[in-house]
Amino acid sequence: MIDKKQICEKIREIYPDIGACGIDVEVEYDATQKRWVVDLKKDRHELKTYLEPGDAESCLLGKQCVSLGIEIAQLRGNIERM
Repeated sequence: MIDKKQICEKIREIYPDIGACGIDVEVEYDATQKRWVVDLKKDRHELKTYLEPGDAESCLLGKQCVSLGIEIAQLRGNIERM
């Protein structure tokens, strides 16, 4: 079972400038939608994205982090444009 801290740390590994887990990045599992919610905050801005469990697992196993990287890059870009 994937742990939210593992996903958060992987995000920080890919994007070390993002910030601290629990402050700038929150990760929670949404049992209703059966996917991970990544919440990125900067100043007064906040955006969320969703990760499918298979994508999160592949990334944590070191296989492929493309979808996670793309989602976080898009979130960060959107926040920077606000």
